[in-house]
Amino acid sequence: MNMHRTDGQGRVRQSSDDAAGDRTRIDVMDALRGLALLLILLVNVSFFASGYAFHLVGDPAHGAFDRLVDGVVELLFAMKAYLLFSFLFGYSFTLQLDSAARRGVAFGPSFLRRACGLFVLGVLHAVLLFHGDILTTYALLGLVLLAVRRIAPRTALVAAATIVGVVAFVVGLAAVLGATLVPDEAAALAAGARSTEALRGGSGVVVLEHLRSLPAMLGGLAVQGPLAFAAFLVGLAAGRHRMLAAVHTQESLLRRCERVGYPVGLAGAALFAVGGGTANLTGLMVSIVTAPLLAAAYAATLLRLGTRRPRVAQALAPAGRMALTNYLSQSLVCLFVFTGVGLGLAGRVPPAQTQLIAVAIFLVQLAVSAWWMRRFRYGPVEWALRAWTHQQWPPLRRPAR
Repeated sequence: MNMHRTDGQGRVRQSSDDAAGDRTRIDVMDALRGLALLLILLVNVSFFASGYAFHLVGDPAHGAFDRLVDGVVELLFAMKAYLLFSFLFGYSFTLQLDSAARRGVAFGPSFLRRACGLFVLGVLHAVLLFHGDILTTYALLGLVLLAVRRIAPRTALVAAATIVGVVAFVVGLAAVLGATLVPDEAAALAAGARSTEALRGGSGVVVLEHLRSLPAMLGGLAVQGPLAFAAFLVGLAAGRHRMLAAVHTQESLLRRCERVGYPVGLAGAALFAVGGGTANLTGLMVSIVTAPLLAAAYAATLLRLGTRRPRVAQALAPAGRMALTNYLSQSLVCLFVFTGVGLGLAGRVPPAQTQLIAVAIFLVQLAVSAWWMRRFRYGPVEWALRAWTHQQWPPLRRPAR
C-alpha cells in the first residue's frame, strides 16, 4: 500500500509502506513529537521525584548545585515542551480533516469520539499515574478547535497572538496588584514534605495524593490551557500551508525563528528561572510572551538539522509516531521508579540524577519504539484509540514483506 514519506530534504516522497494505510506520514513531524517527548519528560520527572515541585517551592534539602540544575531545567524546558506538543496537535488536526474529506466521511463524529477517548485516558492518567496530565486539556480544547476549524490561517495567527497577549496582561496585572501563587512559603514547604512522603506510600496513598492535587492542577490550566490553544491555532495555520511537508522551502523562515527565538526566548527564560519559575508572576508573565519564541527556535533547529542529517529525524521519528503510548509509559515508569508503588525514590534522588534517569528512560523508549514500529502500524494506545474513534478494529501488525 502506498503512502507518502519525506526524503532527506524534508520533501514528501512516495514509498511502499503499510504503516498507516493511505495516511500522509511526515517524518519531521514525528521527529518533532519525539523531541517534545524528551523535553516534557525532563520537566515532568521533577514532579515525580519530589512533592515540593508541585507546591512551587524547592526542596529545602537541596544544595546550591541542585538548585542550579533545577534552574537550568526551568530555563531551557519549562513552558516550552507542551507548546511543541500543542503546535503539533493543531497541525495534525488539519491532516485529520483532509483525511476525512478524502474518504468522504463526516469528521465531527469521529473527532468527538477521539476527544472522548482522549479525555478518559487523561482522567485515568491523572488519577493513577501523574497528577500533571495534559490529555484532558487537549481533549476539551480539541472541541473548541473543532468549532473554529474553518478559521482562516491569518485569523488563526492573530487570534493566537491575542490570546498570548491577554494571558500575559492578566498575569502581569496580578503581579502589579501584589498577587502571589505562594502566599505562605512555610505552609507550601510543609505541604511539599507531606506530598513527598505520600508519594513514597503504596498505590492507594499515591492515588489519594493525586486526587488531592487535582484542584491545584486545574488552577494551573488557567494559564496553560489558553497558551496550549494558542499553539493549536498556530499549528492549524501551519498545517493549512503544509509547512512540514516541504521543510526545505522554509529555510528563511526557520532561520528567522532561530535568530529571534534564541536571544529573546533565552532572555525571557532567564528572567523566568531566576525569578523562581512559575511561582513568580512577573517572571511568568515574561515567559508567557517569550516561551513560544524559544519553542519555535527549538523546532526550527531540529527541522533544519533533520533536512541535513536525516538520521537524526529517523532516530526520533518512531518515538513520535507512538507519542501517546510513550507519554503514558513515561509516567508508568516514573511511577515505579519514584513512588512507593515501586522503588520509592521520591525525595531521595538529587535533581542531576533525576534528569539522568529521565534521559535513560527516553533512550530506552527510542530503542523500543524503533523495534515496535518496524513490526506494527501503530503504538498500542494509538491503536486502541483509533479503534474507538473509527468504531472498528484497525490492522495492527505489518504484513510480512
